[in-house]
Amino acid sequence: MFVYPSGVDVSSSALRFLTQQLRRHRRAIGSRWRRLSAGRQALLTLAHLRVGHTYAQLAAGFGVGTTTAYRYVAEAVELLAALAPGLGDAVQVASVKAFVILDGTLLPIDRIAADRPFFSGKHKRHGMNVQVIADPFGRLLWASPALPGAVHDIRAAREHGILDALTDADIPCWADKAYRGASGTVRTPHWGRWETLSAGQKAVNRSHAKIRALGEQAVATLKSWRLLRKLRCSTTRITKLVQAVLTLHLTSSE
Repeated sequence: MFVYPSGVDVSSSALRFLTQQLRRHRRAIGSRWRRLSAGRQALLTLAHLRVGHTYAQLAAGFGVGTTTAYRYVAEAVELLAALAPGLGDAVQVASVKAFVILDGTLLPIDRIAADRPFFSGKHKRHGMNVQVIADPFGRLLWASPALPGAVHDIRAAREHGILDALTDADIPCWADKAYRGASGTVRTPHWGRWETLSAGQKAVNRSHAKIRALGEQAVATLKSWRLLRKLRCSTTRITKLVQAVLTLHLTSSE
């Protein structure tokens, strides 16, 4: 395998943050020697999450074994995932905002046709459903644990307790038609064919769409970490990967 210099488009603050967490973890467990320093392990992890390099590619680039590369990434992801904010933390931050935007996205995975629970009829592909909360400027505030792609957005929002949490905190929320039937403070567009809507309903839907479109920026932020564009790992690990990415994003955006 050929090795060549490359770059990772991640904020230096994210690298410093992860390096600090790894150093603290090594001291806590009494790890005296590693093939890579904490800084190099942090860089290896960021290359995996941001660029989507495989463990074989990482091993060749950093001069370690494939198993070692896997262990280093898994260790760093565990640390980052443990630091990810929960829904309660996100609601507390959102309480000082004028409103929030709720949206769902599908993270593609490599599964066969027989894996029906992971097949999204809406997207016509296999994946994992992740719910995203964004502020009025489209900035990512929170990402939910991953559920099988066959789970509908409104069901996912209910299972995560998002609708109740926003309603209890009296936070206005804009969402698309996939959340039709949600109660509380969640606002969805008027339902029906465009030609059957009144002029007032059409105007409301246009305004609603402009506001809700900002939520796509939060989804794009999540998927700017290229590993999440095509996941080839066990579905049981995807939640921690999403939480790790969320932690890194919030850390670098502070």
